[in-house]
Amino acid sequence: MPMAASLVYKIVSEHEWIAAEAEGRFIGSAVDIDDGFIHFSTAEQAPETASRHFAGRKGLLLVAVETAALGEALKWEPSRGGALFPHLYDVLSLEAVARVDPLPLDEEGEHVFPPHLTGEAEG
Repeated sequence: MPMAASLVYKIVSEHEWIAAEAEGRFIGSAVDIDDGFIHFSTAEQAPETASRHFAGRKGLLLVAVETAALGEALKWEPSRGGALFPHLYDVLSLEAVARVDPLPLDEEGEHVFPPHLTGEAEG
């Protein structure tokens, strides 16, 4: 059940994250601001989110956020396909961020997710 997830993930550009660090908070990307909430994905949803909305884009980061720190502003809502996605109806305090990892592209132009997300052994 996705609501038991302890971490949710946000894919952002390096530029967006530099601005967030300067402000001490992340107000969302342009699509988040337009929609009125910050879009997140679970670990299982993040690769599809990357391929669907960020295909071929360089300079991206994967931000892991502690769900417990988000409180009731985090809602689990169905997408067009019916899967539940985490949405934050607030600004993201950087204190809720557990880690930030680069999201590089491989030779085929696919995003390479960090081993802790994919379950692959690091090393």
